[in-house]
Amino acid sequence: MDAAHCYLEGNADAVEFCPHEPYTNLLAASTYTLEEGDHPSRSGSVYLFDIGEVEDAGLNLLQKIDTAGVFDIRWTHGGNRGGNVTLAQADADGCLRVYRIDETAEKGYSLREVCGEKISTSMCLCLDWDQTSTSIVVGLSDGSASVVSLTDSKLETVQEWKGHDFELWTASFDLNNPSLVYTGSDDCKFSCWDVRDNPANNRVFQNSKVHTMGVCCISPNPRDPYSVFTGCYDETLRVWDTRSVSRPVNETSVSLGGGVWRIKHHPCVNGVVLAACMHNGFAVAKVSSSDGKGEVMESYSKHESLAYGADWYRGKDQKRRLVATCSFYDKLLRLWMPETALEL
Repeated sequence: MDAAHCYLEGNADAVEFCPHEPYTNLLAASTYTLEEGDHPSRSGSVYLFDIGEVEDAGLNLLQKIDTAGVFDIRWTHGGNRGGNVTLAQADADGCLRVYRIDETAEKGYSLREVCGEKISTSMCLCLDWDQTSTSIVVGLSDGSASVVSLTDSKLETVQEWKGHDFELWTASFDLNNPSLVYTGSDDCKFSCWDVRDNPANNRVFQNSKVHTMGVCCISPNPRDPYSVFTGCYDETLRVWDTRSVSRPVNETSVSLGGGVWRIKHHPCVNGVVLAACMHNGFAVAKVSSSDGKGEVMESYSKHESLAYGADWYRGKDQKRRLVATCSFYDKLLRLWMPETALEL
């Protein structure tokens, strides 16, 4: 069921619901637009929306921040760091920027940049927070990864290593061991690194045989410490047991009919994910925890361009199962409610 939609001023590539009460009604979205010509430029924006009440959700624009072309945005996973709710941005200028929510009686909610650093001459393509909200891993266009610490509104690169041969599209912290980082790249490799000391010399594992095309997304399962989902340009969602990474848990995996760019786990239901499938819209899929077999429960095809951004609403009222999705060239942001019944 469609709830609301709007068009952004640039190519839409990421959406993120704030996971922290009382801000779960806030939705961030970002854009990336390449201006070609003699002097090409990469511009973008970060948007902040208030969706209001979930039963009657809408897209009330609170703020638009013009910046460099944005490849990824992420709210912190864990606590609010003393009441400060934080959103990070990875952009085409090689910068990492951090915003916090401000609330005033006159303006309501807004994002305020508290720090920003150019961490590379390459483009910052993806990012992820650790569970303590004090470290960020960033994937770079030259195949490198960086771990950046956030302390007292200051960003500092503490590790950087060349882990892949081509663009590093995805990087994620392990949800249970903050010393482990997963990376995936256009070189078709899915890797894990120990970042406590020179990660280049502390590769925990690397699988270069299963993904037949570039690895786009790595998403650890928040309800299973050994389960990690990966998405790939080869249109396949795979489930891995990190205790044995020679092959996925499910050999056949789940074919989603389009490159799997984003995987977002349902906030309450184990094994249910929302996937952005690039050339095939969006899908709600379910993977069995017992045998790893999966099925597509529902598809959503009301976008007319590359399906890139997707996220679940993370407020208390999970019965409504609201999701946000966005697509690239048509610059479209949508709110909708999956029709599939889920047992909470």
